[in-house]
Amino acid sequence: MVHRQNQINTDLSAAADKKSVFIRLLRVIRVPNLLFLTAKLDFVPDRILLLPDNIANQIAAGEVIQRPASAVKELLENAVDAGATEIKLIINDAGKSLIQVIDNGSGMSETDARMCFERHATSKIQTIEDLFHIRTMGFRGEALASIAAVAQVELKTKKADEETGIYIEVENSVVKKQEPVAAPNGTSIAMKNLFFNVPARRNFLKSNAAEMRHIVDEFTRVAMSFPTIQFSLTANSQQLFHLEAGSLKQRIIQLLGNNYNAKLVTVKEDMDYMNVYGFVGKPETAKKTRGDQYFFVNNRFIKSPYLNHAVMNAYQEMIAGDSFPLYVLFIDLDPTQVDVNVHPTKQEIKFEDEKIIYAFVQAAIKHALAQFSVTPTLDFDLDASIQQLPSVQQPFTEKKQEAAASTSIFKGFTQKNQAHFIERGERSELKHWKEFYETASGEKVDETETSPLPTRHSPLAGEIELTQLLNTYITLPSANGFLLIHQQAAHERVLYEQLNAAGKDKPIATQRSMFPVTLELTPADTAVMTEITSDLQYLGYTIEPFGKNTFVIQGTPADVESGNEKHIIDILLEQYKHFSPEVKFSKREKLVRSLARQQSIKTGVRLTEREMRQLVNDLFACEQPNITPDGNPTYLEFKQEQLEKMFGR
Repeated sequence: MVHRQNQINTDLSAAADKKSVFIRLLRVIRVPNLLFLTAKLDFVPDRILLLPDNIANQIAAGEVIQRPASAVKELLENAVDAGATEIKLIINDAGKSLIQVIDNGSGMSETDARMCFERHATSKIQTIEDLFHIRTMGFRGEALASIAAVAQVELKTKKADEETGIYIEVENSVVKKQEPVAAPNGTSIAMKNLFFNVPARRNFLKSNAAEMRHIVDEFTRVAMSFPTIQFSLTANSQQLFHLEAGSLKQRIIQLLGNNYNAKLVTVKEDMDYMNVYGFVGKPETAKKTRGDQYFFVNNRFIKSPYLNHAVMNAYQEMIAGDSFPLYVLFIDLDPTQVDVNVHPTKQEIKFEDEKIIYAFVQAAIKHALAQFSVTPTLDFDLDASIQQLPSVQQPFTEKKQEAAASTSIFKGFTQKNQAHFIERGERSELKHWKEFYETASGEKVDETETSPLPTRHSPLAGEIELTQLLNTYITLPSANGFLLIHQQAAHERVLYEQLNAAGKDKPIATQRSMFPVTLELTPADTAVMTEITSDLQYLGYTIEPFGKNTFVIQGTPADVESGNEKHIIDILLEQYKHFSPEVKFSKREKLVRSLARQQSIKTGVRLTEREMRQLVNDLFACEQPNITPDGNPTYLEFKQEQLEKMFGR
């Protein structure tokens, strides 16, 4: 034992610095076979290394620059922070080959121009307290470093008080060239060949039309929040936007369309804690999809389901529950009351007191709608349609009064101890429940017998009676109960499978329009339409470009009602734009689902016996008749046992 201890001491004294520390630790914890371990240490290399700057920047770029639109957002915000009054955005190949932002802002010195591409280099933060007083758009010092890590960047910049500017080329985080250059005041930064050095990332980019749509979205958000700055967007040498500096209302109309000109309600509430201002749409502008909705906090666009809920509550009972109002709302409050540093994209923020913000936003919108006489008011005059009813116009004679007074319903309200009284004998107005299972001939139905529900090869039997309830549901008798079919959900499933089947082998036949309809779209919707035109052609819609932001509907499927084409396409665009990004559908799948939802029979529509029978037969001829494309049930089945339990039997 003494010999072994001496040997251990000898080995420890001979070890190198790094290994000696490790071995001493092993000795303290009395690890067995220490001699064997020390012999093996000579062959174990050091494993923890510092990443090279270019690799570290590419990892950071994965958080900040996810697609071309991410770079557009960062570059536009930098131009705003530079105090520019004119900002130009130039795009080629949906940002994959070129994204260039030119501004007339303050420009940068030679040292700043070189430093701006370093990680965590920023002019916005010097102390930890600055993080809690942020009013600028960019501040993290990651954007330009991330862009330089995944693109070839050219920067030209000049300050107003300097004679010449500076030109810098950066590629893969390495400065390739730096030299003086003649340049106007301000900054021009161009990023070329996005993800040229990360091919796998480039392969994940979507089609040009899809990426261009995201770029337009980011451009719209920045331009909306700074209406006093002139913006322009040029894509593939075609100018999509030219937005002159003006008021917020002018900017909204420029971006979202002239149809909102007379349909905006001003919101303005100034309080000690915060200010809320902007515009909301009148109830008639509400859409069936979550469309033009913008929230800005200290001029920064944010996504907040919580605040959106406050807006929806303010519109309660003014719009349908499945509709979404337009709003462009700005919240100004002390930066110390909000944390904008919780997400790399800075679109998700955290309020110090969310409940106060919620209450103020809801109250401001309610006040605005009431002030402009938009909220519903009590009307003490009878509706004209009610006055035309026979029960109102015809006199209530003594004979009718006596007949009404003799009914059990009247007695239940006017006499004591009548509320739960049920008449017995032949006068009872309630039939025994078993009579529901007796045929017209008086024979009882065998409860074990299976009712013939329709199938693909066996349509609904003629003697089975269908009933429509509340102009929404269809009842269909089954073996031991009944089915309650939702007419809109059922028709949506039918149309979905019909459109899918019709479009698989060959395009759906198109009926040429005698009077083609012209569509004037916003630039954002133009990008969407360009993306889906070929797929719409396969589904029977022939839509052709006709100048800037204009399309012509040349043909529609034969079953589309003439004169309704524009409405169909408008809603189709809205539904297509707002499919959840979490669900990866193909373009055609999105269009088929949107068309099926849009063209299905709506609730509240009265159906004839023939229409109900056709719908039920078509539903049970589907491959999956029990659910809609979105997974909601098309019908519910009620068994006799369930019904008896509901009545305590």
